[in-house]
Amino acid sequence: MATPSIDAPATPLRQRMQQDMLMRGLGVHTQHDYIRHVRRFAAFLGRAPDTATTEDIRRFQLYQHEHGVSPSTINGAVSALRLLFEVTLKRRDLARALVITRYQRKLPDVLSIEEAARLLAAAPTIKYKAALGVAYGAGLRVSEVAHLKVDDIDSTRM
Repeated sequence: MATPSIDAPATPLRQRMQQDMLMRGLGVHTQHDYIRHVRRFAAFLGRAPDTATTEDIRRFQLYQHEHGVSPSTINGAVSALRLLFEVTLKRRDLARALVITRYQRKLPDVLSIEEAARLLAAAPTIKYKAALGVAYGAGLRVSEVAHLKVDDIDSTRM
């Protein structure tokens, strides 16, 4: 499924959808994403998206699942197509055919006590041991650890 250029000449349908997105205050990046999703749907169909049927929507969503498209991309396409069908085309029957995909919840990998001790022992200096210990103990991200200051530590409570 090739993705045509987003900078192609705008059709009346695309212009109307862009106006609808503008009136709803959608951000520039969201507008580009929505146009991209609708173009992919049209490329899948091989014709204009305003001629789609509920069966076309079903086939498109099955195609996405079968080709390993991520849930966030599928849900982005659902949002874009819902705007197209509900708002731009006034086809609520088609918008109702779209199905949001659920995310697979993954449990985080937790280090064992031995693994955490080896990680801290591998740190070259006390500064890195402290940073790793705080990061792991408080569950901080790398950027959060990098921006820590001495004032961030409550030395009376440790």
